[in-house]
Amino acid sequence: MLDSYGRSIEYLRLSVTERCQQRCTYCSKSSDKCLKESELSADKLVLIAKACSQLGCSKIRLTGGEPLLRRDICEIIERISDLQSYHDIAITTNGQMLPLYAKELKKSGLMRCNISLDSLKADKYKEITGGNLQSVLRGIEAARSCSLSPIKLNVVLIKGKNDDEIDDFIDLAKKNPFEIRFIELMPMGDSGQNGINNSEILKQRKWLKPVECEDSSQPACVFSAVGFKGRIGFISPMSHSFCGSCNRIRVTSDGFLRPCLGSNLEYSLKEALESGEEALRERIRHAVKNKPKSNSFGSSFETNRKMNRIGG
Repeated sequence: MLDSYGRSIEYLRLSVTERCQQRCTYCSKSSDKCLKESELSADKLVLIAKACSQLGCSKIRLTGGEPLLRRDICEIIERISDLQSYHDIAITTNGQMLPLYAKELKKSGLMRCNISLDSLKADKYKEITGGNLQSVLRGIEAARSCSLSPIKLNVVLIKGKNDDEIDDFIDLAKKNPFEIRFIELMPMGDSGQNGINNSEILKQRKWLKPVECEDSSQPACVFSAVGFKGRIGFISPMSHSFCGSCNRIRVTSDGFLRPCLGSNLEYSLKEALESGEEALRERIRHAVKNKPKSNSFGSSFETNRKMNRIGG
């Protein structure tokens, strides 16, 4: 499935809920009211996954909100796995509920997970996310024990908040087979704070060397060093756009397809979901053809949906 700029769209990020038990400052507003009633049913989510696979998508990531708040999350994953169309089935989670669900998720067909970890200090972690650090650390260990790997740990750096922990995170990748991913702060939440330019991190740590990656479309530039068990990834949407190789689309939990994270353009799939599979495929094709050439992060972009309402 090609967009109008010749990019092959192969990656679906499917949000299953806006709900989350945390309130990360870069993701949502404290006043957000996320209604369960607005979420698509498992049947409709799987139908979207099926339609996208028929159009060429071979990678899928389930996002939120916190996807593990869906009581039917394992059913959704199992049914997507049963399509036998996706060679990569992943999830992005805050990790709080992984100790309860990791084994069942693996059994259902989940292959790997990304876990948000914005501080290694309990008080700071709570300040940024409202969550409990020990719970997410137990979640990481649960994912590791179930071979939900490679495990990627997402770190959104905020100046004056957690940027003093950069070397602590790098040390975590040195000692463990994780990929620590530093993600530049995007204007998608309610933090009102400044992010960190990833190039500055690299400039000060020249001993980190680039690693060749098989997937040229992935947004992360990956680095490592001698003696490291893991790797460091840099995702830099603010300072270094990767729009030219973007291969993804996002579908929100209330049924809207957003061709670009850094654009307010979205297309409702609701009517097409009621009109049959061909109507759904045609609606998806139409949205993909209108995928913007690049994001609008470099201008005075203001999102009409916070990150939790799009899908992280």
